[in-house]
Amino acid sequence: MVRYCCVPGCGRFNGHRFPKDKNLHLQWRVAIRRVDPKTKKLWCPGKEDVVCHFHFRESDYRKTESGQRCLLMPAAVPSIFEFNASNDGTEEVETHRSKRLKTRTEQQGKSEQLSEHCFTEMDIPVQEDITIGCNENQLTEPKESQPEPPMYTDKKAQCTIETLGKYSIKHFRFNNKMVQYYTGFNSFEHFQLFFHSLGPAVSELNYKCSVLDPKDQLFLTLMKLRQAKEDIELSQFFDISESTVSKLVVTWINFLYFQLKELEGIFWVSMDIIKQHMPADFLKKFPNTRIILDATEQPIQKPSVLESQSATWSCYKHKNTLKTMVGITPNGAVSFVSSSYGGSVSDRQIIERSSLLEPEKFSSGDSIMADRGIMVQDLFAVQNVKVNTPTFLKGKSQLDPVEVIHDRRIASKRIHVERVIGLAKCFKILKYELPSSKVPLASRIVYVCFAIANFRNCIVDKSA
Repeated sequence: MVRYCCVPGCGRFNGHRFPKDKNLHLQWRVAIRRVDPKTKKLWCPGKEDVVCHFHFRESDYRKTESGQRCLLMPAAVPSIFEFNASNDGTEEVETHRSKRLKTRTEQQGKSEQLSEHCFTEMDIPVQEDITIGCNENQLTEPKESQPEPPMYTDKKAQCTIETLGKYSIKHFRFNNKMVQYYTGFNSFEHFQLFFHSLGPAVSELNYKCSVLDPKDQLFLTLMKLRQAKEDIELSQFFDISESTVSKLVVTWINFLYFQLKELEGIFWVSMDIIKQHMPADFLKKFPNTRIILDATEQPIQKPSVLESQSATWSCYKHKNTLKTMVGITPNGAVSFVSSSYGGSVSDRQIIERSSLLEPEKFSSGDSIMADRGIMVQDLFAVQNVKVNTPTFLKGKSQLDPVEVIHDRRIASKRIHVERVIGLAKCFKILKYELPSSKVPLASRIVYVCFAIANFRNCIVDKSA
């Protein structure tokens, strides 16, 4: 059975199966830079997928004791690719090609010019230790018949050579779909607007990377937040070390947190401004609503300490989580984000520790809209602030018709906070399990993701 090389644009047959070691397996996947067209993530190979020996250096092999075959070194990683013009192994590839061409021409004499893609059907099992050298049944096109293509034609990859090289936000300036996929912003101009709103402080960060300019550093950080990329994958994309990626992400999350706080990315809005922008139907039914509250949870890696496991265990999610209270205005702008606490904490405890109970937050007559589980009416009663929640049965078999209508009205308006939380969770770092090393930054990560959501268009119809 012939097995073809899985590297985009290659197509040669037979080679090495992917290693069983997880770390080495991931390094091979990252090195070949193949993207799954369905999930838009790093492609995951099957059991029969192989990488041909043209993508390995001669130093990646060792000869057997008999000297007849060359075996692949245990830690070898493919590094020779046509999409990397600056690869140091290009000469090695051409040497292999010239040897193979010479052997074939000697066998066939002065025959017609070789076909551009000519493969002989063979029933040869794939071997982990493949022989280096010429195979009389394996045909390869001459160097002259392989002009370097301006872009990848592999439908599964759909990537240009420019983007498969060192990543940069400039490579996507005309591709709004990819800008939104990686950053959450609608276009390159939208990304530019956000970057310039951060001010000149971007050039004065404590940790400076001479390899990447500030825009690409922000781009890398947003890729980490938006797609929850691993550090090793980002290091390959941007051609920097994993430690540099980790330091850049931590530095930029801290910077964005303090800078967005200073810029009031999430800010408490006065009642006059709220009523000025409140949707018409909302103003008619709940005119005094100042904020709509709801809680959101973020999964985290299971802590090693038993006490931390208990503190972060969520009975609602049935996993270890961090819980955050989020509040929005009636028109859908995020106006409050609490600190993050262990998943076992109640909604009431979060509000008790938050700034919502400060006297200057609410005025007499204001109201809060919340879910049934957020029972804090007594906490705000001293300020004459009403908390609108769905009605409890309180021993009754069913609600009165008036109460049913009231609850439906609340549900139709409270749904907006769930929509905003869903919008913020497009940053997949809030949906996927957060590593223990990033848990100390959890509150700032949540704040940054919700603050960036405020740079998006309003999701609430003014007539709603």
